[in-house]
Amino acid sequence: MNLLELSEQEIIRRNSLEQMRQLGIDPYPAAEYVTNAYSTEIKQNFKDDEAPRTVRVAGRIMSRRIMGKASFMELQDTEGRIQVYISRDDLCPGEEKELYNTVFKKLLDIGDYVGIKGYVFRTQMGEISIHAEELTVLAKSLRPLPVVKMKDGVVYDGFTDPEQRYRQRYVDLIVNEQVKDTFIKRTKVFNSMREFFNERGYLEVDTPVLQSIPGGATARPFITHHNALNIPLYLRIANELYLKRLIVGGFEGVYEFSRNFRNEGMDRTHNPEFTVMEIYVAYKDYNWMMDLTEKLLEKIALDVHGTTKVMIGDKEIDYKAPYKRITMTDAIKEHTGIDISGMNEEQLRDVCKQLGVEQDETMGKGKLIDAIFGDKCEGSYIQPTFIIDYPVEMSPLTKKHRNNPELTERFELMINGKEIANAYSELNDPIDQRERFEEQLRLSEKGDDEAMFIDHDFLRALEYGMPPTSGMGIGMDRLVMFMTGQESIQEVMFFPQMRPEKAAKKDTPEKYAALGIEEVWVPAIQKAGYLTVEALAEANPNKLRQDLCELNKKHKLELQNPAAETVASWVENAGKQG
Repeated sequence: MNLLELSEQEIIRRNSLEQMRQLGIDPYPAAEYVTNAYSTEIKQNFKDDEAPRTVRVAGRIMSRRIMGKASFMELQDTEGRIQVYISRDDLCPGEEKELYNTVFKKLLDIGDYVGIKGYVFRTQMGEISIHAEELTVLAKSLRPLPVVKMKDGVVYDGFTDPEQRYRQRYVDLIVNEQVKDTFIKRTKVFNSMREFFNERGYLEVDTPVLQSIPGGATARPFITHHNALNIPLYLRIANELYLKRLIVGGFEGVYEFSRNFRNEGMDRTHNPEFTVMEIYVAYKDYNWMMDLTEKLLEKIALDVHGTTKVMIGDKEIDYKAPYKRITMTDAIKEHTGIDISGMNEEQLRDVCKQLGVEQDETMGKGKLIDAIFGDKCEGSYIQPTFIIDYPVEMSPLTKKHRNNPELTERFELMINGKEIANAYSELNDPIDQRERFEEQLRLSEKGDDEAMFIDHDFLRALEYGMPPTSGMGIGMDRLVMFMTGQESIQEVMFFPQMRPEKAAKKDTPEKYAALGIEEVWVPAIQKAGYLTVEALAEANPNKLRQDLCELNKKHKLELQNPAAETVASWVENAGKQG
């Protein structure tokens, strides 16, 4: 890497790296560093009246206060932070003091990893600390961390820009302590759910991510190509049809945490790559699944928070069972005053126009009803609420309602105005299922690019017989949002999808060469701020020459400084080329 592409701090750190190596210190040692304690545990277990405890800890230097022969630093490990006291004579008991005087004071930086062996004590200021007796360099940091300052509980110069935080999640996790807590809670949510299902004897399984037919949901897929088989493949939009095949095969209950991909829009609650848990249990129906869902979410809230009440912004959500249940048609009637029961497609279009709901000619009855509910009802359900009995057009994989053939035995669980779970009494009539798929095909031919494909192998599986089954899917990222009080899905995904990072436009050395500029000077010219020939045309020749001479001296480029006339000719030629 050209030194001129680095910041001053980055150059200093690279120089420190080389000095460490010259002193015989490997800044990236291969050997295991054995630890026996963590910051939080040390503080919790410290007792003033006990003999000093010897500990070995490792972590990142987050701050330093150097004071002659004694200094303090703050070490951050996987659990938190702890203060370390470093005395020159205790760290270097012999005549050789280089580890303290040179390595610690001059060559180590904030962000470096070190190992510390020492004993725990309480300082005169009352802070539990480690008195260092050994210091081992474990990894040199070549980029400076953002300096986040805190005074009287108020954070200054925080690393808060969302785009930077999501692109550089590794930095976000280092400097924003609450971010790590969110992801620890995410794991607790997954573990709680696994424990709940495993206790009931359901089997966790894996199904294909690459599929020949993107089935199980209405969504636009990502398409790829398998070279060896010379066939198109799709990243899965759902795993439903594969899990049902396993029920056909004789498993009574299966579930999967499925990484799904949908080639659709992105916003605060949607990411093109996301995680869904889907579960299917034989001999059950959607009423049973509602009861199970209530117990599941109540347990997760208790496992993560110790209470069923969780704050999302200024709203308190209570996950204590039971939850309210209301049919979709009653929900629409409740919020619009219109009863859509028995309406055909044209009548539903008129309702959309009357209510100001956006719609187009590609939308069938199901999508029109979904648009009305989404626009006029969904956001009103803050506390957990089951919306039940969806019109048959909205649910191509769902069993018809036992009392009304125009409806299906389906529910969606709404929380904080958003869907969190979707469940059915699963359709197991292969003839009915074929007709539903064919209706989806007609919608596709009308221009609906989210309509389902016909999965002939799945129909064949149903023809072998699938027992009465209930299935449910939960959007795990959204559930974690709700369980951690976050209002953006990007906050609960380690690495959310981002647009490509924009790089500053730079002209090639050849473009500068056309102006009579030697290639060796191009990095310095660009370091001075003239990234393009067009920008160079606007330069003040005297200032440019002064900047180049300073860069030559500061970075020891060992170039012959250009004459004033030469620099003036560069600028003049750039102007002519422009």
